[in-house]
Amino acid sequence: MKTVKVNLQKRSYNIHIKTDLLPESGKYIKELNIGKKIFIITDKNTAKLYYTTVKKSLIKEGFEVHKFTLNPGEHLKSFVNIVKLSNKILPLLPDRNSTIIALGGGVIGDLSGFLASLILRGINLIQIPTTLLSQVDSSVGGKTGINTNYGKNLIGTFYQPRLVLIDPKTLQTLPDREFLCGYVETVKYALINNYKFFEYLDNNKSKIKNKNLNFLTDIIQTAISSKAEIVAQDETEKTGTRALLNLGHTFGHALEKEVDYSDLIKHGEAVAIGIILAAKFSYKLGFCDKTIITQIETHFKSFDIPVSAKEIIYDWNINNLFNNMLSDKKNQNGQIAFILFKNIGQTFLARNITHNNIYDFLESVFYPS
Repeated sequence: MKTVKVNLQKRSYNIHIKTDLLPESGKYIKELNIGKKIFIITDKNTAKLYYTTVKKSLIKEGFEVHKFTLNPGEHLKSFVNIVKLSNKILPLLPDRNSTIIALGGGVIGDLSGFLASLILRGINLIQIPTTLLSQVDSSVGGKTGINTNYGKNLIGTFYQPRLVLIDPKTLQTLPDREFLCGYVETVKYALINNYKFFEYLDNNKSKIKNKNLNFLTDIIQTAISSKAEIVAQDETEKTGTRALLNLGHTFGHALEKEVDYSDLIKHGEAVAIGIILAAKFSYKLGFCDKTIITQIETHFKSFDIPVSAKEIIYDWNINNLFNNMLSDKKNQNGQIAFILFKNIGQTFLARNITHNNIYDFLESVFYPS
């Protein structure tokens, strides 16, 4: 088993990564010395595959298990579901030593984490991510949130889990499209500050496509170690270091909002396109060489990951995209913040870009002359 520790003083926790970890999940959860009541929040697809395994393991260790199953989809991240789940959990008389387990992907993790931070002003949270996106990204670091009409994850908290349990074997049942969405977030860590990791991924495409479990365990550990280090330096995104983890997200979230968070474009696909746009914008502003755009595009294309918004919809409304970016969480004093490239493995936070520069760039990309 591989273990990564997120060092946050009293809020530090372990991330365990191991094939066939789910049948042993109860053993590791018992080591936390938490209360007997556990509330598992999951979606219907995940529940069919993994709920029984986790439940049996928990009951074996003496826990009292309650299950709450939701329909899958980004729409889950809403105040409506926070209220519905609260009204189901509170009659079961949780105390502050009770625990919510998020069993599923990033949507379940974000919703469950937010709920755990609210009930009784905070009960235990355990993340058991079952998608690659949630395993390498959203389950680690303590960001929780729901969506609103004004943008994605604009309501939320920083609330760290007590434990994260990752079983790479769950990726074998993941649809290819979902797997590749998670892979984009894996590549993101390489692009931020680890060129050698990018080379490693680029040289092992066949192992990634074949979902080789040993290789996946290795890259999950590498990605998580990178995130854990950044989170330890800037837990609540105050210094700008943690903002680097949003590479591709300023453009990506704008695209997602424009299609109303529908399956027309998945989060990982939006981030991939957002990364390419960030590279093109960096080049246009004179921060990097044009060759890095080609390198990243070539890598994504080899997995059939979209690299242009026009592959999703040909005609986008750039006024809407620009306005969507104005609600990005990294923004300050009306300035839109971007994570930009100096090179692959060298990124930085830029806040001093004029609105005219941004709009001109959008016009050049979406309405080329």
